[in-house]
Amino acid sequence: MMQINGKGKILRIYIGETDKWAKKPLYHELIKMFKKNDMAGATVFRGIEGFGLNSRIKSSHILQLSEDLPLVIETIDTEEKIENILPKVKEMVKEGLVTIENVEVIKYEAEK
Repeated sequence: MMQINGKGKILRIYIGETDKWAKKPLYHELIKMFKKNDMAGATVFRGIEGFGLNSRIKSSHILQLSEDLPLVIETIDTEEKIENILPKVKEMVKEGLVTIENVEVIKYEAEK
């Protein structure tokens, strides 16, 4: 059973829904890479509205329906594991924003 207690890191990646890696959705390929590297877990969040470097507002409003909504992918793990995957993340994310923050893990465990 995997446990994380105390200090950790959260890696956040801000990209667009249509971003690709090897002709496949980037968010899905990032999740697969996290799984392959035994990260504690990861989640993809779809934004309903946002803008990035190009300042184009992307929205899920019915009149402005965007096919490239903003996504945020998060994974939390130990500093060592986050640092180990960072070179691959930098390689895969051609456009977007990547951040790392300190977190305090209060509880991370699964029932047996």
